[in-house]
Amino acid sequence: MGDIQAEGELILRTQAMPADTNANGDIFGGWIMSQMDIAGGMMAKAVAKSRTVTVSVDGIRFIKPVHVGDIFSCYGTVSHVGNTSLKITLEVWVEPVLRSNLPSKASFKVCQGEFTYVAVNDNGEKHKVIRE
Repeated sequence: MGDIQAEGELILRTQAMPADTNANGDIFGGWIMSQMDIAGGMMAKAVAKSRTVTVSVDGIRFIKPVHVGDIFSCYGTVSHVGNTSLKITLEVWVEPVLRSNLPSKASFKVCQGEFTYVAVNDNGEKHKVIRE
């Protein structure tokens, strides 16, 4: 089996903490989505060269659970740039804490989704994405 690696640019890296768990003891899906939105927003702002706002989240898929202590990395790729909006495909990978049921600390993908952002001015009105 070949090495599988994350696609895109590393945007955000953090660690899943106990305060971020759901009732089952896994990391809450809403926390994962918020980290993805933070990462996507940073990439969107850099690409649009202006303030951006999230307008939709499409096709988000949770693949595996995230556990307390896992190192959480979010990667992004700009998949489309329109007149005022851009789509960013995000992948979340984790490097798990050492657990007896895992043979190594190899990273694996736990979530993916596509986020759409719109470029806005200081008054919140959309404007064209600046292209260089």
